[in-house]
Amino acid sequence: MLTQAAHPAAVAPRLTADFTVRRPDFSLQVQLEVGPEILVLFGPSGSGKSTTLNAIAGLIEPQSGRIALDDEIVFLRDGRTRPVNLPARRRRVGYVFQQYALFPHMTALENVAYPLRERGAARAARGAAFLAQMNLAHLADHYPHELSGGQQQRIALARALAAAPRALLLDEPFSALDVAARRRLQGELLALQRELGLPVIYVTHRLEDAFAVGHRLAVMRDGRVAQVGPLADVFRYPVNQQVAEIMGIANLFRAQVVGADETGIVLDWDGLPLVAPPQPTAIGSRVTAYVRPEDVKILYPDRPLVDAVRSNLASGRIVASHPHPDGRTLQVLLPNQHLIEVRHRSYTYVSLGLQVGAEVRLSLRREALVLIG
Repeated sequence: MLTQAAHPAAVAPRLTADFTVRRPDFSLQVQLEVGPEILVLFGPSGSGKSTTLNAIAGLIEPQSGRIALDDEIVFLRDGRTRPVNLPARRRRVGYVFQQYALFPHMTALENVAYPLRERGAARAARGAAFLAQMNLAHLADHYPHELSGGQQQRIALARALAAAPRALLLDEPFSALDVAARRRLQGELLALQRELGLPVIYVTHRLEDAFAVGHRLAVMRDGRVAQVGPLADVFRYPVNQQVAEIMGIANLFRAQVVGADETGIVLDWDGLPLVAPPQPTAIGSRVTAYVRPEDVKILYPDRPLVDAVRSNLASGRIVASHPHPDGRTLQVLLPNQHLIEVRHRSYTYVSLGLQVGAEVRLSLRREALVLIG
């Protein structure tokens, strides 16, 4: 595994960023704090993810704000004190780009050794050690065009770590790779982060990548961080409808609160009554809610209802059916003329013959119905 100088045990490495980038057609305002973890920046194209990395790395200069690595300020412009703007080469920030950015005229060994301070034989030996630790020693004399995408990306990662960075930035690093290579490299990244204890910011627009590597998730929208927190919490409880839509949460709908007490909240979803777990809300208000497709259950007509599926019953007709790696996703048209997505394992509901056109009875599990404001 790759090694580098350890941080003092009493001081956890930390990256803090609070800055503004203004352009004629775009404004970015970011506040982030990253410890020894992988923070995933997630959002649609144009939301400011890559610009955020470029500002932290020193490739672009914000108009105002502060960026610090550990106890060192690498950028400061507040209108009160003397400005600071360390050049990228002095920030000790590792950066892995989507397109790898390897030098095409250099071998794998020369690419990895490029940021090292040693010279001559010592430099080559240390670069070879990094290649060996990435299981790429046999490719030392190969040029980038002779390597696979996964091999190029591992060399780019080794080069970023060779300079003993204080933080690591990755911009869509594995998006061009096949599934097997992507999963392998994601596992290697997690192991590296645990070993080195680095602050890592990982940019992606794929939610499955976020879950594969992330500890926390920052959702970006229109140049702002809309929500940040533990990955599972942000996914389970998006702060508003916009965040939920960015994350591609299915079965998102608007409903009116028609009753509320300590036992639950009664909703009217365009004529379909639903009950959600209790939480503060006002009767008469309009709220956004969702239920995960896995929490919409199909009922067997010849079996008694258990408590978990006794609430929020509705009949519907299957209008679409699509396979997925773990089973099947159904689109069911409800009596209120809204579609709801149902996802189930391939081995469930076999006896029901769930074909397009079939009538089904559903339960939108009460405990799984989430209100997000």
